[in-house]
Amino acid sequence: MQSTLATTSSPMLCLASASPRRRDLLASIGVTVSVIPSDVDETPKPGESAAAYVKRLAVAKALAAAPKTLLPVLGSDTAVVVDGTILGKPVNAEDASAMLGQLSNRTHQVLTAVAVTGPKGVLCCCVTTDVKMRQITAQEISDYWLTGEPADKAGGYAIQGLAAIFVEEIKGSHSAVVGLPLYETAQLLCQQGVPIWMGH
Repeated sequence: MQSTLATTSSPMLCLASASPRRRDLLASIGVTVSVIPSDVDETPKPGESAAAYVKRLAVAKALAAAPKTLLPVLGSDTAVVVDGTILGKPVNAEDASAMLGQLSNRTHQVLTAVAVTGPKGVLCCCVTTDVKMRQITAQEISDYWLTGEPADKAGGYAIQGLAAIFVEEIKGSHSAVVGLPLYETAQLLCQQGVPIWMGH
């Protein structure tokens, strides 16, 4: 049975994402949300850096949902980056195998951008976390795909799930790899007048 600080209060923020992970992370800091998923084109632009890409999408998602609610809106996007290349969500087992093969036995970056609309306009930040993976065998990659977990995850893995056993070291924000950098997110919410647990 899950217990959160925010189960009894009415929504104070609109989350422009259907991600249950982001919703749970916000609940963990006392923020109850309503959800209005945003459907935006996630195709990277030619020559666009990973940081510019995730920030553009986070802002686009927040602005797409903003006209549908009176609440402040939070949009977010996460990208897994290796050698400057953005890894999206795997389309099939072969794609997932190639992605995890690239991540095996090396360090990659996870970039998560957060944008929050409100009285101060659109505030945005981007957080980069270094994630070092151990050597992952072909059999482990095959078995992991069969669990169903990698299918809708950027980079083909979920750090908060079964893939945690592949992660040797993290430098930076763990919650950002899951979906939201909570330290930075709390700062943006406070600037936009959204109370977190300390404001209850």
